[in-house]
Amino acid sequence: MKSRSSIILAALAVAACARTPQRPTGMAAAAPESITYETGACFGRCPVYSVTVRSDGTGTFDGKRFTQVSGSRDFTLTPTEYAAFAKRLVPYRPNGERLYKPGQAICANYATDMRSVDVRWSGAGGGDHLYVYFGCDRQKNAAMFDAVGGAVDALPLESLIGAQP
Repeated sequence: MKSRSSIILAALAVAACARTPQRPTGMAAAAPESITYETGACFGRCPVYSVTVRSDGTGTFDGKRFTQVSGSRDFTLTPTEYAAFAKRLVPYRPNGERLYKPGQAICANYATDMRSVDVRWSGAGGGDHLYVYFGCDRQKNAAMFDAVGGAVDALPLESLIGAQP
């Protein structure tokens, strides 16, 4: 019995000295990239919601006003849906932050009471931010407004957002 106890104690001592293998520096598990797309209110019945999609195929929708569904709902999306959404936004992704809003030099002329979209990217590609107020120089920015405003159409959200006005 004494020799058995000695063996167990020796095994425990060796186990206590053993180190858990560490991941080499710089080899941390990559978190999925995420894109958060949040709409702002307008004068009227513009849907107000936030949606976050991640490259791993998960998403979260949060309906705030004038949406088919109110509150938070998780959903899944295909790699094709994620890629289509990201592709519509990538030409306008800034390196850092870019704000198209009244008071900024790039928004000298603007209409009031228009909707807005706030887009934030996070993950391995960094943390970039694009804010677009759709009243800023509409003629000059029409292509960007159409692409950014319609990007969400690539996602499976029709049943959550509802019919667009």
